[in-house]
Amino acid sequence: MISSLRVVLGDQLSHRIAALRDLDPAQDVVLMAEVRAECTYVKHHKQKIVLVLSAMRHFAASLRRAGVRVEYVTLDDPANTHSLRGEVRRAVARYAPAKLVVTEPGEWRVLTDMQGWSDAAGIPVDIREDTRFFVSRREFAAWAGGRRTLRMEFFYRDMRRRTGLLMQGEQPAGGRWNFDAENRKRLPAKINTPNIPAFAPDAVTRAVIALVAAEFADHFGDLDGFAWPVTAAQAQTMLDDFCTHRLAQFGDWQDAMRAGDATLFHARISAALNMGLLDPRRVCEAAEAAWRNGAAKLNAVEGFVRQILGWREFIRGVYWRDMPRYAERNALGATRKLPDFYWTGDTRMKCVREAVTQTRASAYAHHIQRLMITGNFALLAGIDPAAVDEWYMIVYADAYEWVEMPNTRGMALYADGGIVGSKPYAAGGAYISRMSDYCNDCAYDVRDAVGARACPFNYLYWDFMARHARQLAGNPRLAMPLSSLQRMSTEKLVGMRHNAKQFLAALDR
Repeated sequence: MISSLRVVLGDQLSHRIAALRDLDPAQDVVLMAEVRAECTYVKHHKQKIVLVLSAMRHFAASLRRAGVRVEYVTLDDPANTHSLRGEVRRAVARYAPAKLVVTEPGEWRVLTDMQGWSDAAGIPVDIREDTRFFVSRREFAAWAGGRRTLRMEFFYRDMRRRTGLLMQGEQPAGGRWNFDAENRKRLPAKINTPNIPAFAPDAVTRAVIALVAAEFADHFGDLDGFAWPVTAAQAQTMLDDFCTHRLAQFGDWQDAMRAGDATLFHARISAALNMGLLDPRRVCEAAEAAWRNGAAKLNAVEGFVRQILGWREFIRGVYWRDMPRYAERNALGATRKLPDFYWTGDTRMKCVREAVTQTRASAYAHHIQRLMITGNFALLAGIDPAAVDEWYMIVYADAYEWVEMPNTRGMALYADGGIVGSKPYAAGGAYISRMSDYCNDCAYDVRDAVGARACPFNYLYWDFMARHARQLAGNPRLAMPLSSLQRMSTEKLVGMRHNAKQFLAALDR
């Protein structure tokens, strides 16, 4: 009989995870299991499955090197029950532990299942708080309690004060909390962007690639060119490379997009962060150190830190505060099915085609591509939030429900009615043209709003505003476009809405 069975999930790959705290190698066993249920509750991108399973195998090896006894169940184990609960029950029957020790999961559905493990296994379950975040779920709920509206900016300022990151005494570094206005520059046509580290698959990863190719052939995405970091050391290399070669220019062009250049000056560490291969505090401290030693400007570092210390923590707090009701929110009543081109990339809209084909190839797109291309189109077209949720969960390597759902329903689709975002982030083609080169040789003309060659984003934008004008009338951040809508000639508006009706009808067919 062992003292405890410690369960580590595939997105908890940190030696500091709460389930491993106070572990006694002589008395305890760690359980890790690759189960089909976690690969198929949505049909995850093939590269995400490879990333998680390979990272799990590498993490298990690191535990064993540290003298920890690990019970590891592979996907192709004939005895695998292919559910977390089933593998917990099998391990309990084998080892007869006095208790289970786990870290709270990142997703509501897993927590609901985990809360039944005690009855299923017949022993107590110690569900510990996930301490990898700056604030606990309880602390965020206390911050949010009693507030009429939640705004990330105010939460972020409190987090800066709480952590001391980018602070000079009691004041924010540089005298301002937010340098976002300086971080929206258009990318120069001839600027060179640095290559990112690519991690050649080792024997472990190659075996997983072969397994995934055989077991999940019908899942979205390509496997060729897999180069994700699968260990903490590789993830640290990716972070160090970002701080050295891309952070200095990240701020100016973090919102820019360019055809054929997926990364630009982004870090591409979100998947490693969300799996536990990187610690968010250490990531923020590394970026802050780059500013303090003069390697990067404050606007770049503040913009990067805000994404982790502010936005990432904020949306996690919203998710856990409002679930499971949050998953049903559809404030704009969107019901259209997801167009096929979200899977195939087969569309004349170059911006959407670029984002989808890039995502299929690498399971990655940066935040503006997600928000202002695929998300913006889904908002304007009135696509069902549940379908968009599922798509984002499937296609991105960093997608876990706690981070995906509030970004999708809250930020991209305004389906939560303003809990996360203070307005719908709707935009026409002008924004895409300003922030990218996608419009240069598109089949549509971004300057046109009516006619056969008109950019669909233009007439869909105004059709969206007209459809929801009454519902959005009280939003001060939309006063300008709604005023423009009222002044618009009837002929122009009718023409754009006719274009939109035809375009959306073709989508439905």
